[in-house]
Amino acid sequence: MTDTPGIVITGASGRMGQMLVKSVLASDKCRLVAALVREDHAWVGQDVGAAMGGQPVGVTVTSDTLDAFAKAQAVIDFTTPAATVGYAGLAAQARAVHVIGTTGLTDADLKAINAASRHAVVVRAGNMSLGVNLLVKLTQQVAAALDEDFDIEVIETHHNQKVDAPSGTALMLGEAAAAGRGVALKDVSDSGRDGITGARKKGDIGFSAIRGGDIVGEHDVLFSGAGERIILRHMATDRALFARGAVKAALWGQDKSPGEYDMMDVLGI
Repeated sequence: MTDTPGIVITGASGRMGQMLVKSVLASDKCRLVAALVREDHAWVGQDVGAAMGGQPVGVTVTSDTLDAFAKAQAVIDFTTPAATVGYAGLAAQARAVHVIGTTGLTDADLKAINAASRHAVVVRAGNMSLGVNLLVKLTQQVAAALDEDFDIEVIETHHNQKVDAPSGTALMLGEAAAAGRGVALKDVSDSGRDGITGARKKGDIGFSAIRGGDIVGEHDVLFSGAGERIILRHMATDRALFARGAVKAALWGQDKSPGEYDMMDVLGI
């Protein structure tokens, strides 16, 4: 037996799922207790290490969520909104820390996750990296220092397989900019421009999404005024940094009281 926390990785066959599996296996502070995939997946019943093209690691891929969560002290979840909402309730029942990197969540999804957080620790963030969370903090500070004479645009670039836009990180940055200005993002958000849209409305926070190739993630926050521009930028070149942040969050949450937290809490920013 070991005292290190047992972690379940959901969506273990995906690109992020495989990176999370590798990060947990590489850590001496936690252990992989289950690799979870959908019921009809070809990996079910295989050793996850072998399924990923490497050496066996002694953990069999499963689709049995209840059994997997019963063995876990933490669940790391970068899947889909519908799956994440279901996992939230089950993780809460198991009193397991639920680390959520899933993006594209609706208000109804967030309400369900918040309800689950009354019974267990939930760490939810649109991005798990230290650099991005520092960028979020800087964005809020710069937005607070500048008035509406500076237009704000959040420009995000990702790989061609990403299914949601704006990205979760872009929305985090937009929320930070709105908070800096003392407004609600929903009241000033400007995204999905196409056709004759008219002049930009003063005070709006715009979003631009670019998709192509295998880009891991790039985010710029542009503050554009008359005769000058300020650009805050973060570029991710390795998906492993998100996985490391997620594992850090899973370990951080072990001794915390039930509630909903974010990476600012984990990193102490």
